[in-house]
Amino acid sequence: MMSSIIDYTDRNTCVIFGDGAGAVLLEPRKDGNGIQDFVLRGDGSGRTMLNMKAGGSLHPASAETVANREHYAWQDGKRVFVHAVKGMTSTVEDLLRRNKLTTDDVSWVVPHQANMRIITSVAEHLHFPMEKVMVNIEKYGNTTAATLPLCLWEYEPRLRKGDNIVLTAFGGGFTWGSLLMKWAY
Repeated sequence: MMSSIIDYTDRNTCVIFGDGAGAVLLEPRKDGNGIQDFVLRGDGSGRTMLNMKAGGSLHPASAETVANREHYAWQDGKRVFVHAVKGMTSTVEDLLRRNKLTTDDVSWVVPHQANMRIITSVAEHLHFPMEKVMVNIEKYGNTTAATLPLCLWEYEPRLRKGDNIVLTAFGGGFTWGSLLMKWAY
């Protein structure tokens, strides 16, 4: 529920986030479907570019942090964009290389729905046609952790057993990663 931590006077940040929820059960299976591989990365230096200044263990909530309006999500959009594209692209490339796959072997890419520019940039860098990229940001906005489950839910009728699907996401702090799965039904 991003609306509870958004400063609606910060027009650079508030227009990006929406509320949403979703859950997906992913698991390895003995029949060869399910999770195949994943790459997860993190870099704490990103905390200066995408953060909430107070309310966590480093700066616990206090009357002063509330009065200073430090309990809202904030980002340096241009710098986050560069890191998001680079991070998601590099982890997808790592997965493809490790699993000896090409873009032709992948049925769908499911990118974090942060914004359309990031989605198209990742697709272009990876040479994935947009027809193979799940996109629904125009309906829900950036629902942060719910973007991937919402895409899978919406595109489920198009998925076929054995489809190679790559999920990729980027988040605060910075954290990012990608997961390769084979659709099981």
